[in-house]
Amino acid sequence: MQLDTLFYGLIGTLPAFITAQNVSSTYTNPIFPGVGADPWVTRAGDYYYLSSTLTTNITLYRSKALTDWTNAESKVLFNPEYGMPYSTDLWAPEIHAIDNRWYVIFTADPNYDSPPPATDMWCPFNCPAVNHRMFVLESSATDIWDSNYTIKSQLNTYDQFAIDGTYFQHSSGLYHVYSCWETQYSAWPSNLCIAKMSNPYTVKTNFTERAIISVPSEDWEKTPFGRSSNVRLSSNEGPEQLVNSKTGQQFIIYSAARSDNRNYCLGQLSLKADGDPMNPSDWSKYPGCVFYQNPSENVYGVGHASFTTSPDGKENWIVYHGMLDPTNGWPARSIRTQQFTWNEDGTPNFPRPGYGPYEVPSGQTAM
Repeated sequence: MQLDTLFYGLIGTLPAFITAQNVSSTYTNPIFPGVGADPWVTRAGDYYYLSSTLTTNITLYRSKALTDWTNAESKVLFNPEYGMPYSTDLWAPEIHAIDNRWYVIFTADPNYDSPPPATDMWCPFNCPAVNHRMFVLESSATDIWDSNYTIKSQLNTYDQFAIDGTYFQHSSGLYHVYSCWETQYSAWPSNLCIAKMSNPYTVKTNFTERAIISVPSEDWEKTPFGRSSNVRLSSNEGPEQLVNSKTGQQFIIYSAARSDNRNYCLGQLSLKADGDPMNPSDWSKYPGCVFYQNPSENVYGVGHASFTTSPDGKENWIVYHGMLDPTNGWPARSIRTQQFTWNEDGTPNFPRPGYGPYEVPSGQTAM
């Protein structure tokens, strides 16, 4: 997520050892050329599919190699028309297979995050994203690549700020989890909200039933670290479902702190066994970042991750964005990936972020 329009081309020239490549049985980060943020990756058939924040449209890329998108095919799924609630600042699109269709869930704004003074005046802090809402595209058929995609709905977020929405699929039903404010004009902090859905494009929970399952109350969730004077820049965002396929344990891995800052990191919520996703007390927060900057390798601002597997299904992989130079803020972000494993207690065991070289995913053909 970002609170300003991405400006491409400011990342500068990356050292040769970290340019996107995949040589023989190893690869190095980043895996996607140039600037990239908020990556979502899923696998279908013989391909990996990737989307990310482009701000002006939603483009889908596909590659047979998770670790090399240099020559990936691309397809624009959605070019918004002018004058609509979703016309500008399209962020964090994700594509999900649900009920024999593909659904793209994304956040957007009607006017470049520039609310009129009559709206902004109600916020205790400057609130450029006050009009950001969640939207859904639906595919025309079952094939992810050959389908056409059209606007299906605006998700009900009770006429309040909503970004970085995702689907949480559970035995009790389908849920919308997203970054929210407590009230319409709060501005900060950004929390994690959950609402139950009747289908991928309809929220059935009313406002009084909407639940806040996480607030940025810990020092590492605030910017600057440990900020105590007020809640400005305190943030939980970018929630993603992660399931341990062997134990059935359910997690939400989310981003904390400020996305243009070196301290941006991943936090972890765990749903207790047989827990109710709508019950905040059934969620527990890990007391610290589970994936965070690695200054010894010049890796900063790691966050907004998604999860996939190796081509043979034997390995688990995290795809995320990070920075080489955190002083450049949002334009310094690039897309990376690394393998992760599981701890004995069933929780994810994430690696330290770095550039590699690393072994390519199991079952991936050398490029």
